[in-house]
Amino acid sequence: MDSKIKMLIKKMEEVNQALRIEYARLAKEYGFSIKEHRVIFLKKMRERNKRFRIPVWKYVIPRDVRHFFSLPFIYMMIIPAVILDLFITIYHAVAFPLYKIPKVKRDDYIVYDRRFLDYLNIVQKIHCLYCSYVNGLFSYAVEIAARTERYWCPIKAANKPLTNHEWYKDFADYGNPEDWKGKFNDHTAFDKSSDTKKNL
Repeated sequence: MDSKIKMLIKKMEEVNQALRIEYARLAKEYGFSIKEHRVIFLKKMRERNKRFRIPVWKYVIPRDVRHFFSLPFIYMMIIPAVILDLFITIYHAVAFPLYKIPKVKRDDYIVYDRRFLDYLNIVQKIHCLYCSYVNGLFSYAVEIAARTERYWCPIKAANKPLTNHEWYKDFADYGNPEDWKGKFNDHTAFDKSSDTKKNL
């Protein structure tokens, strides 16, 4: 079993290395580098990108009336999103230290680097800020919920869900009480996972 785990970790390392190479290739192709959370484009690429920017006056006049009518329904979602953010942040701050579960890094999930794109006008950047916040918030909340589930309810479903979070693979098989007993309330599982990630 241990040799199989090592083999899988090695495959994961190879995939991660391939991803790093591909991201570096794309950065070179599109002429940017990342320094201290800032994306810096080469001057010639910035000038090129600006040529694709739609003027604000032209952008605010919707080409499709359906887009205009959908705006209130999109932006009213900020209310439940902020409420979710408030409650999930309080829960995360209070409960995780009690469970000895490592905190989730908010900045790993709520990322807004589209502001560095010169081909977006100010209105588009505001839209992107909103999308980045809400989608990042949902991912952040899923990770908090997933770690909670790993601690309290680490049991796979009898029927596989369409999608599942990162911790699901470590859950006990459905109908296996011995495996569940070993995983229930096991805060050390997060330490093991952190060690594995460090090696990737």
